[in-house]
Order: sequence, then structure tokens, then C-alpha cells
Amino acid sequence: MKVIRNNIIPFGRYGAINLFGVIFAKRYVKLTPETLNHEAIHTRQMRELLYIPFYFIYVGEWLWHLIKNRGNSYRSYHEISFEQEAYRHGDDLNYLRHRKPFAQWQDHSTVQ
Repeated sequence: MKVIRNNIIPFGRYGAINLFGVIFAKRYVKLTPETLNHEAIHTRQMRELLYIPFYFIYVGEWLWHLIKNRGNSYRSYHEISFEQEAYRHGDDLNYLRHRKPFAQWQDHSTVQ
């Protein structure tokens, strides 16, 4: 997975973002194996959904949760199904070896 370090992307307080399988990270952010695994899970999700639909669904879910959570963007971000899966399994560095397709919609327990 390619990593591009810079001081612009991602915006705001986030330290890293995965765009089309490329990680953009702030220069000062330490990318641990767990963080890289979290982002690799997102890359697998993107590939399954052929990239562009992933982003439409991601933003759609975030907006839905934002309305439901009355503007709480932090909570809404953590309730996105893609983030739920990536946070739930980020510490399991072997997860992608046994991950089932579309797993983001198969386990509905909440991670925060």
C-alpha cells in the first residue's frame, strides 16, 4: 500500500486518510501496523464496491448518522459500517486473510 506523507491531506484533525487505496498521512503521524491494517481493510471494502460506490455509500451513511445523531460528527463517523469493521478488526493483522466479502454489513455490533 502506497503512503504519501504531506501537511495538507487529510484535512482537520485526522492523521491519515485512504483515497482509492493510497494512504495520505500527515508527516508527524506514526503509522502503526494496526493503522495500516485499518486502512488495508478500507482498501478491500473499496475494491469490493468498485471504489466510487464505496464513497457514495460512505458519505450517505455518515449523513444519515449525522442527522440521527443531531450533528455529532464524531459519533456519526464511528457509526459508519465501514469504520465499524475497520476499528473492530484493525488489531487483527491476519484479518484480511479470512475476511468474508461485504463483512462490513454482516456484523452489527457497535464499536466506539
